Amino acid sequence: MSGLITRIKQFTRSPQGQRAMTSARRAAADPRKRAQARQLLGRLRGRR
Repeated sequence: MSGLITRIKQFTRSPQGQRAMTSARRAAADPRKRAQARQLLGRLRGRR
């Protein structure tokens, strides 16, 4: 499991990881995207 965490840390430090994090932050700030994510999570939780 620690190998997976190490790989995730390496990815977040890479330029590609930085771009992905910036994109995710921008999407999280958008009210429509937040509503879509909340709706998706609600559907996934309802299936259990």
